[in-house]
Amino acid sequence: MTTQHPTPPSAPVPADPGPAAGAFVVFEGGDGAGKSTQAARLAEHLADAGRTVLRTREPGGTEIGEKLRGLILDHGHGTVDARTEALMFAASRAAHVEQVVLPALASGTVVVCDRYIDSSVAYQGVGRGLGVDDVLMINRWATRSLLPDLTVLLDVDAEAGRRRRTAGTGAEDRLESEPDDFHARNRRAFLDLAEADPGRYLVLDAGAGIDELAGRIADRVDALLGAREVRP
Repeated sequence: MTTQHPTPPSAPVPADPGPAAGAFVVFEGGDGAGKSTQAARLAEHLADAGRTVLRTREPGGTEIGEKLRGLILDHGHGTVDARTEALMFAASRAAHVEQVVLPALASGTVVVCDRYIDSSVAYQGVGRGLGVDDVLMINRWATRSLLPDLTVLLDVDAEAGRRRRTAGTGAEDRLESEPDDFHARNRRAFLDLAEADPGRYLVLDAGAGIDELAGRIADRVDALLGAREVRP
């Protein structure tokens, strides 16, 4: 079977609700990359700078989204085939964008989100073999074609990600427990997405120190926000 690799969406460009709008920053990467840690650090940095910030996650972020998160990620719900999995992620994402992300952006909030469309492209489009174009299509429709202003990709290889995930006492969820070759395909898909649209990505080695990563991310986001503020 030939693996499909992602190509960037040809349209539309990242959403621009107007001069009062906030910014949409997304963290992507494999399981165990440290996305939640760095999202929290960035949210703290932005709040300390006096900005209104909303930290959220996918799947989840809304009441129905959190219920779907449990159905998608928890063990014990029987077989979840790949198409059903992709549609459940898209449904959670649709609610999240409509009820949370778009209203926050319109109010001038900086939205910091743990995972977004790239995760579905990587995990279901490539990892599950559903095809990049089909997964992109349903997610563009689900999100009104909203793209992040910046995607921070924390790159981690499959073996290192598993070591990180299993270092504590928590059990792996249904997707985390997939074999390493699944996670290796996902990693390649994330890197292909970033390579195809480099201006919208900050790709960092997840193995770097937490403080170093946080500093580089804060610098990039500060530059992004500064540029938006001086835009005509």
